Amino acid sequence: MALTLHQIGVPFTVFESVRELAPLGVGINLQPNAVRELYDLGIGPDDLDTIGVPSKEWALVGLNGNDIYSEPRGLLAGYKWPQYSAHRGRLHMLLYRKLIERAGPDCVKLGHKVTGYDIAPDGTVSAHIRLTDGTATNESGTLLIAADGIHSEIRAQMHPDQPPINWGGAIMWRGTTKARPIRTGSSFVGFGTHRHRLVFYPISPVDPDTGLATVNWIAERTLDSADGWKNSGWFRPVEIDEFIGHFADWRYQWLDVPDLLSRAEIAYENPMIDRDPVDTWQDGPVVLMGDAAHAMYPTGSNGASQAIVDARVLGAAILDKGVNPSALAVYNEKLCGPISEVILRNRSAGPFGLLNIVDERCGGVFDNIDDVIPAEERSAFMAKYKSAAGFAVEQLNTAGPTIPAGRSLAEPVPA
Repeated sequence: MALTLHQIGVPFTVFESVRELAPLGVGINLQPNAVRELYDLGIGPDDLDTIGVPSKEWALVGLNGNDIYSEPRGLLAGYKWPQYSAHRGRLHMLLYRKLIERAGPDCVKLGHKVTGYDIAPDGTVSAHIRLTDGTATNESGTLLIAADGIHSEIRAQMHPDQPPINWGGAIMWRGTTKARPIRTGSSFVGFGTHRHRLVFYPISPVDPDTGLATVNWIAERTLDSADGWKNSGWFRPVEIDEFIGHFADWRYQWLDVPDLLSRAEIAYENPMIDRDPVDTWQDGPVVLMGDAAHAMYPTGSNGASQAIVDARVLGAAILDKGVNPSALAVYNEKLCGPISEVILRNRSAGPFGLLNIVDERCGGVFDNIDDVIPAEERSAFMAKYKSAAGFAVEQLNTAGPTIPAGRSLAEPVPA
């Protein structure tokens, strides 16, 4: 968002709650619709190749190793832009470095947590800020863009009656392991059932000396969620022994899951959570984006991609309407409803819904997938999801740029 504002000539300040930025997290996927926007921000393959690898394939596999569905991804699928599997923390640091290079170090205020807002009679907005030493202060501006995540305090003020965070019972253990990539060498692979599955994909090039890459994995089990989430944290480091038993017998010729998990460099536990959609992301000069607006299950690999698209759509609206609430209204009208549908689609398994269907029809074990679910049904299922999430090939390839090259508020703003 900050890079977009700088690109279109809008002054801004980023208030970031942590005292020091660090490359935290594990793997993340950037769909072609998001990569396109990064390219338009001047962040191209030379940069993205330093934090991840272009994806070549997306595949679902049955419990006996037979393919349920596979398709090429990125450039191999006919997109004009690649898809990337990357390290989440390195992506954050890349964006931060680019921002500081372009806008200067003073544009980001670390150790500043925004805790609420007031809207003045003249329409300006004042952000309540708590510094890390406990000091409280206020900062006023024309607009407040809240990108403060699933626990957003701005969203809580905007929607005080919102339900608590939704947990459907799935627990994810995430980690990375040095391993040999399989299939294309850059394949996203998911297998198992909707209640018990593993997803893995490389997020680094193969080391020519060892033949190994950093492979990101997500091991998942669904439990009874009637009593809610009881563990102490939402994203906590965890010992492998705490969960490897759930996958002890997942040993195949093509993949030894216990071996992959046991050699992890690091592992985290977190529940698969989201928030119920809200009817608006806007309150006058205040607007939500990213997880603050649409926290969603990571079943479609498009949460981060949508946050990038949010920033660009909002930037385009500011270019058209000026720095005022009417721009926020255009953004809200364009995205709030459709992306709310994606939240609910991901809650019902997203593209992994194919695993559910196969599990229901044959228990996940089969010789010929066409006997279980015909090719036409599989393709139609995936096409419907990609269209809803905004990265169907023709839909994306034929669309004009979100922000035309060279556009800025130095030009006259239409009335």
